[in-house]
Parts: sequence; structure tokens; C-alpha cells
Amino acid sequence: MPTDKPLYGEDAYLCQAPGLVVEHLAEGGLVVAPSLFYPTGGGQPGDAGSLSWPGGRCVIENTVKGPGGGSVLIPSEGSEPPPVGTEVTQELDWPRRFGHMRVHTALHLLSVVVPFDVSGGSISATKGRLDFNMPEAPTDKQALQEQLQMLIDQDLEVTQSWITDTELDANPQLVKTMSVSPPRGSGHVRLVRIGSAQEQVDLQPCGGTHVKRSAEIGKIRLGKMEKKGKENRRIYLHLED
Repeated sequence: MPTDKPLYGEDAYLCQAPGLVVEHLAEGGLVVAPSLFYPTGGGQPGDAGSLSWPGGRCVIENTVKGPGGGSVLIPSEGSEPPPVGTEVTQELDWPRRFGHMRVHTALHLLSVVVPFDVSGGSISATKGRLDFNMPEAPTDKQALQEQLQMLIDQDLEVTQSWITDTELDANPQLVKTMSVSPPRGSGHVRLVRIGSAQEQVDLQPCGGTHVKRSAEIGKIRLGKMEKKGKENRRIYLHLED
């Protein structure tokens, strides 16, 4: 298991933490260690929030991936970043992060009730969508929605574990998403499991943030189902509360 994991990978519910500004990039971003902010990746947007320190505060409007996959914080226009070496308090825009967590976990379950390869997807704080490599869209959207809601309402536990890159290569069936490579680079890959090890509902590589229990997703609604190509069907999912 890697020992240098960012804070968001250790505890997705941590919304405030100390950090140290270690670098300013020429493009205008800054690096804080250890990082509380999730960077855009895997269809999930980057976190927003703020940094504060004695005598100052900087609004963070987005977080992107930097060299090596680390988090680069993007200050909002007109917001002065703290100097390198400053000890800061990192604070997330929690409603935004929690919305991403709910939608991301719901999309993992959508890939269970629609058992086809995933060719793309996106996430926001209130809705998301998946593209499936399938010839025809499901004919009964209401039945599909009820099946998905039933899984959510079971209050399934959501946990993580780690395997090596070699173990993942030996188990390619774990990778559902054709358009996004599993988060590699450290020699280990993070797996997200929904359900217990004895009654597993889903298991796939993922570097994003998730709720701890499926019931936290709440009520969902399936939206449009679109044809996006000969073998590509897009399904939208909305949070209803």
C-alpha cells in the first residue's frame, strides 16, 4: 500500500486540514502538501474551497492535476495566494465535494444495473452521466431507475483496498471504463468496493471520492437516454434531494 497518499484518498469526509505551501507554478497554480483538494480526473471535477493563514485568505476555484498527478490549486481571479513556506488551513467547499461523492457512487451502481462496458462519463454536484458501449438503450427506464434505487436503499457499505499494477494487469475484468485508465503511477491501484466482501455488488479501480454508505446518495432520477454513436448510449442521472 502506498504511504504518500493525499488526504482526500484517505478520508473523503475530511473537509478541513492544515497544509504547507510548497510551490508556485508559472501558470499561476500552487501546490499544498499534504493535499486535501481532489484534482480533476476520471470524470470527477476538481475541488474548490479556500486557504487561510494569519492575515490572509485565498479562494480556490478549481484543482487540476500537475506533473506526476498531484493536486495543483487554482486561485480565483484577484485572490492573492500565500507565499511558499506558509502554513495554511485548507477548507473545502463541502456541499460541492459531497455532491460529487454522491453522484460518483451512484454512477458506479448505474454500471451494475446496466452491465455493459463504460465508454465515458462525467460528474457534477447534482447530476452525472455514463456512456455505455451497447447497441440499444434500455427500453424501460422506470424499471431501471427502480432497480438502481433499490440498490441505493440497501445502504451498502463502500470501502477501498489496494492491489499492485501487476495484479490489476492479471485481472483486466476489473476495469469497466474503457475511456479512462485506472489511476496508476505508484505501483499500486486503489479499488472501490460496494457491498461486503461476502456479498459484493461492485468492485473497480477508481481514484475518486465516494460516500461511505450507498444510502447517503439519497433519491435519484434517471434522465435522458441518448444515442451518441452506433454502439454508444448515454444515460443521465440526477440527484433528487
